Amino acid sequence: MRLTLACWDYDRTRALMDGSVPVDGVELVYLNQPVEETFFRMMRYKEYDCSEMSLSSYCASLHSENPPFIAIPVFPSRFFRHSCIFVSAKSGITKPEQLKGRRIGVPEYQMTAPVWIRGILSDDYGVKVTDCEHFSGGEEEPGRDEKLKLNLPSSIRLKPIPGDKTLSRMLADGELDALVTARAPSTFDSKAVKRLFPDYVEVEKEYYRRTKIFPPMHTVVIRRDVYQANPWVAQSLTKAFNAAKAKAQALYNQTAALPAMVPWLTAHIEEARREMGADWWPYGLEANRKALETFLRYHHEQGLSKRLLAPEELFARETLQTYKL
Repeated sequence: MRLTLACWDYDRTRALMDGSVPVDGVELVYLNQPVEETFFRMMRYKEYDCSEMSLSSYCASLHSENPPFIAIPVFPSRFFRHSCIFVSAKSGITKPEQLKGRRIGVPEYQMTAPVWIRGILSDDYGVKVTDCEHFSGGEEEPGRDEKLKLNLPSSIRLKPIPGDKTLSRMLADGELDALVTARAPSTFDSKAVKRLFPDYVEVEKEYYRRTKIFPPMHTVVIRRDVYQANPWVAQSLTKAFNAAKAKAQALYNQTAALPAMVPWLTAHIEEARREMGADWWPYGLEANRKALETFLRYHHEQGLSKRLLAPEELFARETLQTYKL
């Protein structure tokens, strides 16, 4: 069976792209694309059989009358997001608590990264989503809009920025006090635009030690019509993604030569294992249950889910268990 898969070029998926890890029963056509393009084309037009997908967009799609996708418990992108809160020097903000009552920009309110950031700000610093004004629009190009139609509670204040402006420039000029985003703005220079947490690595380590959460950003979805006609595809893909990830992890075990252009890569890998265990990038439902429960609570609290979803509702039932010898 021939299937298209749109996904970025990750070390943990490269074996799927080069064909060194096959997908049982599938001739895979791997489309290597930037995540923004993949999400836009899949959410708007359902162009692919399978694709990488924003976890937030996918969860929101489950509330439609006929949900278009079903996910497998695979997470090609994970990211601690304390490093992704930027503030304007003109705002005078130096502590997260000072975000209350401020103007916060976001490329799209429903993006996964801002959902995690707003949730962490609420849980750890008492800054609730209703405490701020939110402004959405293009980070670097004018005219960006939400991929999904939003129906937020009246208590959440969200407005689009003017059609000829960008979040990046508005932040530098002081028209916005802060920006929460997945990509560092082009105006970030540690002067006019600064990180809220300059020591973000230590802050993120403390967050992980306390919560044991390494936030998943993206999952992998199958178009529901493809899945319903061929339910075995979910298991085949899950098995292949796990094998591709294992191949990437094995690459980091060898020390004769560096597999990536990071001078102290071996030390970073050893630190990750000390802090997070041998499998610091887990797939599967149970290994990610706490992270998913936390994210789904944030999604509901921020007006993006009509009801509180359970982690089991996200994934094809065939992928929730596997055989044992």
